[in-house]
Amino acid sequence: MKIALTADPDLPVPPHHYGGLERIVDMLARGLVARGHDVTLFAHPDSGSGGRLVPWTGRTAQSKIDTLRNAATLARHVASYDFDIVHSSARIAYLTPILPLRIPKLMTYHRHITPGTVTTGFKLSRGSLSFTAISDWMMKDVAHIGHWDMVPNGVPLGTYTATREVPPDAPLVFLGRVEEIKGPHLAIEIAKRTGHRLVIAGNIPDEKRGWVEANVMPHVDGTEISYIGPVDDAQKNALLGGAKAFLMPILWDEPFGIVMAEALACGTPVLGTRRGAVPEVVDDGITGYVRDTIDGLVETVAMVDRIDRTACRRAVEDRYSDDAVVDHYLTVYQERIAALRGPSK
Repeated sequence: MKIALTADPDLPVPPHHYGGLERIVDMLARGLVARGHDVTLFAHPDSGSGGRLVPWTGRTAQSKIDTLRNAATLARHVASYDFDIVHSSARIAYLTPILPLRIPKLMTYHRHITPGTVTTGFKLSRGSLSFTAISDWMMKDVAHIGHWDMVPNGVPLGTYTATREVPPDAPLVFLGRVEEIKGPHLAIEIAKRTGHRLVIAGNIPDEKRGWVEANVMPHVDGTEISYIGPVDDAQKNALLGGAKAFLMPILWDEPFGIVMAEALACGTPVLGTRRGAVPEVVDDGITGYVRDTIDGLVETVAMVDRIDRTACRRAVEDRYSDDAVVDHYLTVYQERIAALRGPSK
């Protein structure tokens, strides 16, 4: 198939540091190329992923002028290249000029979904635009608008090594943006109440630094509670693989949470609050525990040793590996192409 993939223009694909959406698009592009498909990636000029790169001329998704430029770039290439499907992980506005065309178009939502935008896009496309979301939770309010599939995010399985056993004094780990909605202060509470060491890793957003200095850093002593800053993939693999459990005490409805799949790929159980997609990713009692309160999560720490770490790895192999995600998207492509055009080429 000839496939057009789009990503927002703000970060390269793959990202140099953080960028969950860009990591997923990179994984998808490389996987499609490896399967012999013709991929054109519309993305930041510094991107170095699989397929042929068409750089966006508009450099930020927040600019209306840049949005017009990027929509024009996509429309120009769609007019001159016989794509079988256009798969957007960028702003739906970039699709505006090509929405009325009969070419199959797929819009993947990684963020909050606005029902009005979905409705408008679907109507303008005359049924040629379909949708995917990265969790069932995300699409619960819009599943009645057009055609939806749920395709979860995933991780490149080869990047992570499953650790079958950790020592009794292995630490708990918190990994993610260090800010209130992610719950690092609650991870500290869980560690202190259960008598476990805690390692905190991740970036501190500039606008959240005041909150972190007041609520996290006073507890960091370098021994019982450590903060090690951002980590790369190799460091992440070692950190998660050596953890007794990964803590996900979030205070917001996170659409997916790739770091949960990364932890499970390392064989590490996930302990999370019942928010957003956490109950979809974590099989309670099998790959970790999901609870409504911090008191509940505190109780689960003593039960972590009941979790089979090989089951955590198997869950990723089956549902969240790069191969599983790419195969899932290919199935969606073939179904949507067949629905509009008949069997794919």
